[in-house]
Amino acid sequence: MAGEMTFWEHLDELRKVIFRSFAVLIVLMVVFFLCKEIVFDGVVLAPLTDDFFVYRWLDDLLALMGLPALKPFAVTLVNIDLAAQFFTHVRMAFWLAVIIALPFLLYQIWLFVRPALYDREKKAAEAAFSMASLLFYVGLAVGYVIVFPLTLRFLGTYQVSESVANQISLGSYIGMFLKMNLIMGVVFELPALAYMLSRIGIINRQMLRRFRKYAVVIALAVSAIITPSGDAFTMIVVALPIYMLYEVSIRLCGSETRREDLAETKTTDIQ
Repeated sequence: MAGEMTFWEHLDELRKVIFRSFAVLIVLMVVFFLCKEIVFDGVVLAPLTDDFFVYRWLDDLLALMGLPALKPFAVTLVNIDLAAQFFTHVRMAFWLAVIIALPFLLYQIWLFVRPALYDREKKAAEAAFSMASLLFYVGLAVGYVIVFPLTLRFLGTYQVSESVANQISLGSYIGMFLKMNLIMGVVFELPALAYMLSRIGIINRQMLRRFRKYAVVIALAVSAIITPSGDAFTMIVVALPIYMLYEVSIRLCGSETRREDLAETKTTDIQ
């Protein structure tokens, strides 16, 4: 076909996609590296003290409910490696660049694969890419505002004995910060994944409904893994949005099934 691209043309397009993606990542990485105070004091290290906005909101909420305020909280990090702070700075600049550039990166991937798709597949992929970007950021927000602060308050002050003082390293904190927030971002991709699987016929609304009771157990299990604190409140706070994602997935699969049924009905009527 005249409209088809040759192998070398595909390779040239891939080269352009990779070049544009790396260029954007490098620019953003430099920007975040130069904004050290905002990145670390304003965002990454903010949950270490009582002044963090989430803790203030919780105190206000507890006051409205007539409950005692949260206990005083502060965690001091230590650095035991000569180069750790510099490489932590570079590491955070890289990951923040990836997170902010995600919609652009997905768009570049979409531009590369779009010519190989049929019109119906293009519509599904466009919706999935947009949904994936939005849900990833929502997951990051839930991780940063709910999951990580609650986990930090528990693990940062937990002691097996008063004779054992906590000395948390910078690397340990940054590793936990990135892991928990990125995990929540990935977990929130469930509706986008369910939508794509329903479009290609692997799952449907009825199937997800049948597994609803197992979804509750899985949500609690994932919550227990993400938040190692033993209290039921934290587990429920984390498990609730995870289970709600499952319900959203059911709705998405259901709406897609209804659209396909209507399309089939119209086709039958025309025939």
